[in-house]
Amino acid sequence: MTVFDLNSDLGESFGRWELGDDEAMLGLVTSANVACGFHAGDPTIMRRTCVQAVGLGVRIGAHVGYRDLAGFGRRFIDVPPADLTADVLFQIGGLEAMCRVAGTAVRYVKPHGALYNATVHHREQAKAVVAAVAEYDAALPILGLPGSELLREAEEAGLRGVPEFFVDRGYTPEGALVSRREEGAVLHDPEKVTARLLRMLDEGVVRAVDGSDVRVAAESACVHGDSPGAVGMATAVRAGLAEAGVELKGFV
Repeated sequence: MTVFDLNSDLGESFGRWELGDDEAMLGLVTSANVACGFHAGDPTIMRRTCVQAVGLGVRIGAHVGYRDLAGFGRRFIDVPPADLTADVLFQIGGLEAMCRVAGTAVRYVKPHGALYNATVHHREQAKAVVAAVAEYDAALPILGLPGSELLREAEEAGLRGVPEFFVDRGYTPEGALVSRREEGAVLHDPEKVTARLLRMLDEGVVRAVDGSDVRVAAESACVHGDSPGAVGMATAVRAGLAEAGVELKGFV
C-alpha cells in the first residue's frame, strides 16, 4: 500500500474545558473526526475546528456518539434504534452547518467511543447508525472496525464501509479493542506504535495483548487526539509512513 489515511478524533473540548491540541493535530492528519456535541464539543468549537481543518486541507467526518457529555460517550446506552437514528442524523446535520459556512461538507461518518464498540457486535445499533447515514446521504462512507456489524450493515445497505486501524489502542485476540478498563488498552510509545502500524500495512497483522497475531486490513488509521502524547505520536507515525514510502491522503 502506497497511499493511506491518518485520522484523529478532534473538536472534543467543551466550553472552558480544553482537551487536546487540535491545531497541531490538524497539521499532521488527513482526516478529522469532529465531535458533534453529544459526547463532546459545542457549536463554537465545532465551527472553529471546521475552519481550521479547511485551512489545512483536512477532510472532515462526523464523530457521532451517545448523548453522554458527562461520560465522554464511553458508556453504553441502550438507545431504541429509531431514537439512535434520529440522534445520529441530528449530529451530522449540526456539523454539516459548520462545514457549510467554512466552505466544505461532511465527508464521512464515524461512531465514537461506546457507540463505536457497540456497533462491532450490536446489530440493531449498527443498523440504526447505517440507517441514519443512508437517509442523510448514501454517498457518505462509514469508518468502523474490520469485521464489525457496522461495516457489514453498511455493505448490505450499499454504503461504503471503511475499515479502520487504531494506532494507540490494544487489540484482543478476536480483533476487537481492549476495554479501557483493562491493562494494555492504550499505547503510549511513538516508536512502537509506528512500527506496528507499518507491520499492519506490510503483513496485514497486529500483535494482540495475549501475544498472538490478528489479521487486520485497514484504509485509515486513528491516533486519538485526547491522549497526552498525541502530537508526538502523530508526528512519529507520519514520519514513519513517509520513510516507508507511504503517501498520506484522505480516503475520500
